Amino acid sequence: MNQSPSVTPNLEEHTHENPIVTKQQLFAKQLIVLVLEMLLALLLGLLLAKFQIGRIAWIFGGIAAGTLVLQGCRIFYQYSPQPNRTARKVGMALVGLTVGASNTHANLASVASSIPIFIFLTLFLLLSGSCIGYIYSRISKTNLLTAMLATVPGGVGVMAAIAADYNKNVSLVALVQAIRVTSVVVLIPFIAKTSTGSYYPQTLSINSTWLNLDPSQLELLLLVLVITGLVVYPAILFKIPAGDFFGALLIGIGFNPLLHSLPFVGDISFSPPPLINLLGQMLLGITIGEYWGDKPNFRKQTIGYALISVGMTLVAGAIAAILAMQLTSWDWLTCLLVTAPGGSAEMILVSLALNHNVEIVTTGHLVRLIAINSSLPLWLFLFRRLDEQFSEPV
Repeated sequence: MNQSPSVTPNLEEHTHENPIVTKQQLFAKQLIVLVLEMLLALLLGLLLAKFQIGRIAWIFGGIAAGTLVLQGCRIFYQYSPQPNRTARKVGMALVGLTVGASNTHANLASVASSIPIFIFLTLFLLLSGSCIGYIYSRISKTNLLTAMLATVPGGVGVMAAIAADYNKNVSLVALVQAIRVTSVVVLIPFIAKTSTGSYYPQTLSINSTWLNLDPSQLELLLLVLVITGLVVYPAILFKIPAGDFFGALLIGIGFNPLLHSLPFVGDISFSPPPLINLLGQMLLGITIGEYWGDKPNFRKQTIGYALISVGMTLVAGAIAAILAMQLTSWDWLTCLLVTAPGGSAEMILVSLALNHNVEIVTTGHLVRLIAINSSLPLWLFLFRRLDEQFSEPV
């Protein structure tokens, strides 16, 4: 009984006197957790590769690793680290760089003519998400703003952060968003593999071509990573929505044309090594898995309502894919990848792994990201007003 009052002040005094030590200890713990997650994700990715899952196996390995490591920390060490947002930003940048480089020689001009269709599909998904959010708020007895943030297609971290800013249920928003993203990431590759196996190339094993680079390519890799960091950091600093992904994507698209325009550079073309894509996939998967490992105990009823809302979102995505097939000449898999309700980076990665119309899928998801993030203040204003009206006594 006498120990509690004596220990607590000492701890508080120690924390106030040594804030730098505390931050260093926290950073060291986060780094250890991330290293463990990366090692486990690599092992699980290699294991999944044996089952011919395809190049997207690394993101699945990351999801499992993030979940297992965070749950292990909570159960065995009573330590509950928060999802590592920095790791996701790095993963988004690496994926954006890889996707941008793969689109360097694509015929983006022909895709630009389809932007009105992309806008229409985005509006359809946003309106569907709003209706689903309203239904979810009614059946789950959740306030409207929380329900909308949970159901509108967007990034898990972004929507959870907005919920925290407005003092809403962050855990519930992260739960529904994590279920949606995980469901899409798992279901779409499975559907593609089982329906059209010819679209699904085999997984590349890690060998010398992944790990070794000739000196000129290594120099270009270091240069492009430095440029990416200089572009992405200000975008993150000024909180530009999806700035990490957009900035790296533009660098990936423009790096080779910039090299070729320089008079003192010969016929050199840079292509990011597969290891960059592998690391990006693992980091994206790890951060998705961390949201699962970070979940507090929810009631079965809460999870059931979340599954219902995610199911409705998936149905809305399927309807959007049917509309896209009627409006365009794209095949069904392209339409499915374009209209899949997030995450955008993950779906672009799937199209890259399938080597299937990467430029169309990339453009479609970029239009959606721009539309969602640019209209977010308006949507938040409307949701807050509606939330206030519904909460007023009749």
